[in-house]
Amino acid sequence: MKVEILSLEGKKSGDIDLPTQFDEELRIDLIKKAVLVIQARNRQPYGASERAGKDYSAKLSRRRRKYKTPYGRGVSRIPRKTTWRRGTQFGWEGALAPGTTGGRKAHPPKADKIWDRKINIKERKKAIRSAIASTINKDLVKKRGHLFDAVPLILENKLEGLSKTKEILNVMNKVGLDKELERVKIKKIRAGKGKNRGRKYKTKVGPLIVVSENCKLEKSAINIQGVDIIKVSNLNAEVLSPGTDPGRLVVWTEKSIEKLGKENLFV
Repeated sequence: MKVEILSLEGKKSGDIDLPTQFDEELRIDLIKKAVLVIQARNRQPYGASERAGKDYSAKLSRRRRKYKTPYGRGVSRIPRKTTWRRGTQFGWEGALAPGTTGGRKAHPPKADKIWDRKINIKERKKAIRSAIASTINKDLVKKRGHLFDAVPLILENKLEGLSKTKEILNVMNKVGLDKELERVKIKKIRAGKGKNRGRKYKTKVGPLIVVSENCKLEKSAINIQGVDIIKVSNLNAEVLSPGTDPGRLVVWTEKSIEKLGKENLFV
């Protein structure tokens, strides 16, 4: 399949054959599996303190005629702590056991739980190829809400040499991504407690720029809200299909397409 290569001015500068990775069948189930594996591996373990609800003495003897005992008083056999005393009379409050005031949880979350998931190598590679193929499917890209003129977008190698954010914005406007950049500028205030946890705003996912190697563009493009940049050898299912939904709008450089084909990446 031949596709046009655009210059930085948005005009045709040549043609290129897409490698076989773009011919992969769409497997939404594999893409979802691969994305969930990545998210599970990035999940931070959490759990209650081991001493939560156990930081005081809460034990009562059940023996007859022993000092400080509830024996014969009709008190249920729950571990208790002493709250007051009057001579040999004592007042108790349930503690330590689940279901009592200040007691521990019955089954608290444990920090040593393993959240990690696994996926077969062939499944992971097929999921990436399928996600790559979905980026040239107009219907899937539109379904994600992207605004564009044509896909795939392949630009000449000069793009990787741009060192200023202003220059990248000018190029993206010229290749028909001006409406997309306006779309990703919109921020919404998150509902719920997430506002108090360092994630007050919800932002939109915009275009993904794929480059062939380390370049100046990696530092300059990162300043644009909603836009991500990644080397072609580091592609994965999550960056190509955020939220397990395939069809992200991707801007490729000519050299990244050539590297994808020559090195048979993810095959």
